[in-house]
Amino acid sequence: MGITINGSSAAGNIDLGTNGTITDLAVGGIPDGTVDSDALASGLTLAGETTFNTTGAMQIPVGTTAQRPGSPSAGDTRFNSTTSRVEFYTGSAWKTTNTEGESITVDYLVIGGGGAGGGSWRGGGGGAGGYRNSYNNETSGGGGSSETALGLLTNTAYSVIVGAGGVGVEHAAGGNGGNSTFATITSTGGGGGGHYNNAGAAGGSGGGTAGSGSNTNTAGGAGTANQGYAGGAAPSSTGHQCGGGGGGAGAAGNQGGQGGTSGDGGNGLASSITGSSVTRAGGGGGGAYGSGNNYPIGGTGGAGDGKWVDADSAVYANGNNYTVQNSGSGGGGAPTPDGDDDDTAGTGGTGAKGVVIIRIPNTFTATFTGGVTSSTGTDGSDRYYIVTNTSDSSQTVTFS
Repeated sequence: MGITINGSSAAGNIDLGTNGTITDLAVGGIPDGTVDSDALASGLTLAGETTFNTTGAMQIPVGTTAQRPGSPSAGDTRFNSTTSRVEFYTGSAWKTTNTEGESITVDYLVIGGGGAGGGSWRGGGGGAGGYRNSYNNETSGGGGSSETALGLLTNTAYSVIVGAGGVGVEHAAGGNGGNSTFATITSTGGGGGGHYNNAGAAGGSGGGTAGSGSNTNTAGGAGTANQGYAGGAAPSSTGHQCGGGGGGAGAAGNQGGQGGTSGDGGNGLASSITGSSVTRAGGGGGGAYGSGNNYPIGGTGGAGDGKWVDADSAVYANGNNYTVQNSGSGGGGAPTPDGDDDDTAGTGGTGAKGVVIIRIPNTFTATFTGGVTSSTGTDGSDRYYIVTNTSDSSQTVTFS
């Protein structure tokens, strides 16, 4: 083992000059032995194996995130005083050595499954699934503010569940949509539309109340705060045979009636979390016949339109299903039984499944368990994942 010094010595100190190289240096617990930047003109290079024979500690560079080297090299190691973690540079990104995982900031858009429209008679439209959004200051449903991005850890599994769309039932209230979940964020499924004098169900956005036969102005199902709006109410007159529209993420469902927008579903909201603007989570249109509005439409974002038929028709009809899958939009309400009044009746339209969209820096990746269906893409310096189906409630995502 030897020491090669390209410099000179003076006054008991070693001056390495500007190109000091020490080969195979063994340091054996030298008291107060310190080499710092004041002693070196341009840094110290140790070529070969270096051994520190001490029970103490080696002091590595300490600094904040902002004080990281401007042009780091692969293998550079330091203690980050901002995160209180040892970190190293891989050649493309700073990573930590902590076994519990590295911090990662995750934006999300989580939408519950849409509610089904109510079955005949004059069923209410299905409410949209709850809409929770943290991306780029975009609003959440029901007039809520943008939420805070999640601070998560790598090497930790987080729950991911896509809520199913509600299913229509013949001559009965529409089914509620299923909840969607990502980590600690849960968006409530949309409320099903009511049928024949019955109120719509509460949900992420509420289902519309069915058209009146004996009661009037009955409120639609309530929406969930910061997720969605209420469904539309029953008409103000028993002669206006049109259900209320389902609530949407962006607006309440319209009250039933005979006007040109009566029973229309509430509009959805647009998000650019995947790099382009997409509208989701509209409420379904109400079902109508006779003097009801003859074309109750679903809200923007892929909701089903309501259905109208002539009151004297000898056939029944079903409400329209959602038009865009994984939008969390509601289904349309059914209009009427057949003309024989034997309760052969229409079924409300099916609500759309929800969706979970995750956006992270592209220096990280997401890995899902086997029961998850997803797609991925990039936008600028970020990567996003669109989760469209989960086989059961035990599915997870892990970041690395």
